[in-house]
Amino acid sequence: MTVTGETTSVQLSLSVTAARTLTTTTKTLPQMRGITTRWLLSQLPWVDVPAGSYRVNRRLTYTLGDGKVSFYTTGARVHVVPAELTELELLRGFNDEQALSALAEAFEQREYEPGTTITTAGTPLDTLILIAHGKITQHGRGEYGDETHLATATDGDHLGAELLAHDDTTWTFTARAATRVIALVLPANAYARLNGRSEPLRAHVTEALNRPRKPQNKAGEASIDLAAGHDGEPLLSGTYVDYDPSPREYDLAVAQTVLRV
Repeated sequence: MTVTGETTSVQLSLSVTAARTLTTTTKTLPQMRGITTRWLLSQLPWVDVPAGSYRVNRRLTYTLGDGKVSFYTTGARVHVVPAELTELELLRGFNDEQALSALAEAFEQREYEPGTTITTAGTPLDTLILIAHGKITQHGRGEYGDETHLATATDGDHLGAELLAHDDTTWTFTARAATRVIALVLPANAYARLNGRSEPLRAHVTEALNRPRKPQNKAGEASIDLAAGHDGEPLLSGTYVDYDPSPREYDLAVAQTVLRV
């Protein structure tokens, strides 16, 4: 169903492709099975899963670009492709070649050995890091104070993009080099100097910060308006969310496990 007004058109139903995908999904109910007198086996979460194709349906997300930054090398020196800096969210759509070239040249090449701590949670966020080669793991603190693994960044990823928007923020995670890492680092003072000289860059960042943002959840998916209650008959708000038309599928034939006690 599509609700059409004088100036706007709001879609409140799934697209045909997404609806067809959902209707052909194999659905099964997990069942716990305790058919043995052995205590250990009775505690295992046995699940009856018949053979078939299982599809993981997920909400559709929209990505502008691939989010990866590209590089080129001159001898031992690594350079970021200036136009690739627009993969950073705040620079998306910025097309001033002179300003992008100046920003690209301001990055400093740094190398880290495995195990090196690159950033520490709670310290001032004073660098923007582009990963040219290697793997960096991000860590935080769990509910009981133990260290947890949050994410892994690899070639082409970036850390600290908040530097472009704020000058008084802190790192929310601790980053360590999991392998030998070659990174390009933009210090905060270098960015502040360039941002002060380039009026187009300053104007674009300001406009991007003031741009209205659509509500999203933590996974970057469109937020869904939900209403629940039992008092009277409130008017439910309309909402729309689409699903990925090509979700991942898993084929299962036979699964068998032998446990020796």
